Amino acid sequence: MSRGLIVHQAGPGVSVQDLGRPGYLAFGLSRGGAADLRALHEGAALLGQAPGLAALEMAGTGGTFEATEPMRIALVGAPMRAHLDGTPLAWNASHLLPAGARLVVGPASAGVYGYLHAGGGIATPEVLGARAAHLAAGLGAAVSAGDRLPVGTDRGGAETGLRLDPEERFAGGAVRIVAGCQTGLFDPADVARFEETVFTRDLRGNRMGVRLIPDGEGFAARDGLSVLSEAIVPGDIQITGDGVPFVLMAESQTTGGYPRIGAVLPCDLARVAQAAPGTRLRLRFVPMGEALTAERRAAEARASLRRRLTRLVRDPREIRDLLSCQLISGAIAGHEEE
Repeated sequence: MSRGLIVHQAGPGVSVQDLGRPGYLAFGLSRGGAADLRALHEGAALLGQAPGLAALEMAGTGGTFEATEPMRIALVGAPMRAHLDGTPLAWNASHLLPAGARLVVGPASAGVYGYLHAGGGIATPEVLGARAAHLAAGLGAAVSAGDRLPVGTDRGGAETGLRLDPEERFAGGAVRIVAGCQTGLFDPADVARFEETVFTRDLRGNRMGVRLIPDGEGFAARDGLSVLSEAIVPGDIQITGDGVPFVLMAESQTTGGYPRIGAVLPCDLARVAQAAPGTRLRLRFVPMGEALTAERRAAEARASLRRRLTRLVRDPREIRDLLSCQLISGAIAGHEEE
């Protein structure tokens, strides 16, 4: 039996995702790919492999999985309860998944999208240069019970037991946006009110987009009905006919006629994607120079992930102040948490 991951049970939102398919917008196909691209970089760092390798994206809940042979895995993104043959596993960490063992990933305790990475990446067939399922376009399909997912050769080494402190993005908060070519269609007073408004993530939302309910009146553009359909991309904020903002996500359509009040910075889009229903968000306009600086810093942070890894269990030989550590009480506390 070749190297693979057997799916015994899967939630309705489990799919294979990678960095997506840029370059097909003119053909009516949006980029797609992982809803939280940061999580692809985090999992890759934990396994010492390229972020372009595909992983399993789990929306809301995971499933039950079994490896056909021993393989390294990493669990990142929205924290979910994970157990290996009944033993709890740390999130934001890498582990060894023995052949035949059952990995159970339960509901998210915060956020929306969790990710299961495998050493070597999920190696389903490429379509248009990517393995990502683009369900809105009919490319690929959701993962379901009985599937057997091929896994590539692990070239990232053999090390496991590493952890990574993730970038905080699972509890809402401030989201940076920039003005666009249609921001001027809105009255300046409404643009200012938009920044002051607290939005609540609606129950309606998926990989195509997220609806945000304002805590006051909605918004409308001057002559909004006369806006021609134009190209749109993930991050664009459309104001729909009922005055409610709709933030486009990875599988958005490629053209749209609703007026756009602005666009979310790519480095902040994961915060919107990971906002569970009921989460509150603030959308703040920033100058283009500040936006470019934020994107550069985000790229630098992704590049430095490998240098920020630590061990789940520290080697006593590396602890200079070992005598001052509460080793016994720490073990008891850890046992109580499990």
